[in-house]
Amino acid sequence: MGSRWVMAVLAGVVLTAALPAKPAHAPATHTVAASPASRSWTADNGNGTFTNPIFYDEFSDPDIIRVGDDYYMTGTTMHVMPGLPVLHSRDLVNWKLLGYAFDRIDMGPEYRLEDGKESYGAGIWAPAIRYHNGTFYIFSNINGYGLQVFTATHPAGPWAHHNLGGKIYDLGVLFDDDGRIFAVHGYDEVRLIEIKPDLSGYVEGSDRVIIPKGNAMGEGHHFYKIDGRYYIISANFAPVGRMQAARADSPYGPYETRMISARETMGTQRGWWAPRNGIGSPLPRPGDKIEVSRPWGDNDFGAVPLHQGGLVSLPNGDWWGFSMMDVKSMGRTTFLSPVTWVDGWPYFGLKGNLGRSPRTWIKPATGVSQQPEPTWRRDDDFAGPKLQPIWQWNHVPVEGKWSLGERHGMLRLHTLAAPHFLLARNSLTQRVVGPESIATATLDARGLQAGDVAGLGLLNIPYYWLGVVRDGGAYRLRFYDELANRTVEEPLPGPVVHLRVAGDYDNEIARFSYSIDGRTFMPIGGDLRLAYQLKTFQGVRYALFAYNEQGRAGGHADFDRFTLDEPLADRSKNIPAGKVVVMRNLANDLAMWANPHGMLHFAARGSKQEQGAGIQFRVHDRGLGQVALEAMDGGGFLTVVGEGLPADVRIMKTESKDSLFQWQDMLRHQFMLLSLRTNRYVGLDPSTGEPYSADWPGARPDRKDGTVFRWDEAAGQ
Repeated sequence: MGSRWVMAVLAGVVLTAALPAKPAHAPATHTVAASPASRSWTADNGNGTFTNPIFYDEFSDPDIIRVGDDYYMTGTTMHVMPGLPVLHSRDLVNWKLLGYAFDRIDMGPEYRLEDGKESYGAGIWAPAIRYHNGTFYIFSNINGYGLQVFTATHPAGPWAHHNLGGKIYDLGVLFDDDGRIFAVHGYDEVRLIEIKPDLSGYVEGSDRVIIPKGNAMGEGHHFYKIDGRYYIISANFAPVGRMQAARADSPYGPYETRMISARETMGTQRGWWAPRNGIGSPLPRPGDKIEVSRPWGDNDFGAVPLHQGGLVSLPNGDWWGFSMMDVKSMGRTTFLSPVTWVDGWPYFGLKGNLGRSPRTWIKPATGVSQQPEPTWRRDDDFAGPKLQPIWQWNHVPVEGKWSLGERHGMLRLHTLAAPHFLLARNSLTQRVVGPESIATATLDARGLQAGDVAGLGLLNIPYYWLGVVRDGGAYRLRFYDELANRTVEEPLPGPVVHLRVAGDYDNEIARFSYSIDGRTFMPIGGDLRLAYQLKTFQGVRYALFAYNEQGRAGGHADFDRFTLDEPLADRSKNIPAGKVVVMRNLANDLAMWANPHGMLHFAARGSKQEQGAGIQFRVHDRGLGQVALEAMDGGGFLTVVGEGLPADVRIMKTESKDSLFQWQDMLRHQFMLLSLRTNRYVGLDPSTGEPYSADWPGARPDRKDGTVFRWDEAAGQ
């Protein structure tokens, strides 16, 4: 555990210490209004740029449309309720939740966690949102139940539900100019089927193969008609994740294909993996062996690179791409990319660097100026008439067995019989937030009965939780670690306890703690390994839970407050504008240095230049997140020179347009420099010691290929 992680945990303690414990008998008080942007992740940097990801929590399989000057998005929600969120934006960067397409969808006992059945990894996934003739549509598959269609005349609803059945999944939908509705679907082999306009079913005999196997098209299709041509954007995973495009003059083909995005991980490595917990596997029980491993190398791409997305146009004629990326145990989330058209193909990325996407770039020119604003309000004091919209139930909840009104200002969960945490009904969840976040919940357990357990958990495989059990008139704190099948118990002086879990989702580690007074937190359980798996097909989730281990309905648990702190959310000082800094290459931790000809190298280890910490640069803010770097020895400005290759980077006496770099914020003082001359990154091959050039397409997953730097403020500044 590094000092940065320790500081993150301590930061959470300090933040929450300002909120004293509310006595169990005290009336509820409303918390302050929604947190400002600096307290919760927003992609908008407030300077005309944005930094990916758009959300720093799971939002997988995104689909986006434009209707006039407005943009709408939805994504996969699997087995949680409510489902199919509908988000609205005016600038493609700041999004607000309008509502969900459905509050509950009950397809059978597995959706209610009845009879030992469950629908983990099933439910709503890979939706397509469309608008046609005054009606909004969302098309999505439910495993085993076929294609579901939701319609509304307003994106905030109400939405009507139509069950079309069939085996239509990972589909893209197109309303053609003649009013016909086409859907493309399938994996590898791409099929096309026509949907009846009244949504009563499919046009008989319309299902056919339009792109045969072996054309690298994959799955997760998005279907468009652009300038009279038909385009299909898909994700392919063999051998590594990438995005493909196909185009034709007819919806039936023949189609030609191109790769339009590849190898873009934004410098993100694969995380830990629970390989035997996949789709269709049995749900592990306490005591079952769970394997968690990291079999990939530091630069193995796997399914991490940007994949499964599509296109959206702006009123000014610009195009943007959206996609998702696997971000370790946090799950899959959404990224935004500029699109460059070349010879009729929509490549993700910039001219000169097609197929690679910047982490930080200028916001889309939608014509709307919007201030940074978080998408979600994550804190909840449970004093309102409704839950905060970010909450989702794990499977269909049992109505009447939870409330916000039985005890004012409290969420009450009545305990129902369950053999273990993953089958507990009425678990209330929300997505974990990266790269670091600290969740704290206040629990009053005086309503628990024998066999009841309630608390705060990390819902995943493996899962972990910290809760309270009642032993006669006494209360005990219980921690459970599914990976090690380990239980730790501590006595409690009373029924009220503050439960906390801090997660570092970059390093895949979580740690629980608890407090009696809400100020001093004591650790329990040690460091816990997080992982991603395909059984739930989701990232880790926070869960407030209560269930009975003795096979009966028991008492109840009251949750007083849930807060979430994000230590890295405020990025306002991540560009060290006006400061004098030293830049060290992450590949070897050596500082940048210039030879007498002004060519940039790294200072050799042990050299005079290295001992002198290399060049000191003053960072000048040139607006729109762009910087000029002035060498403090009077040599001039970091500048890209030469034509074409090798695009050398040198110190030049006079600042010019070739001295501008788009700062790529990679958090924790790490960054890249994107040359606005080449649209490529400053870097070098650390194995050869060749000079720096601005001709590198992007970072390797381990960030040690010579393109990623760390800045430190120069001594004495």
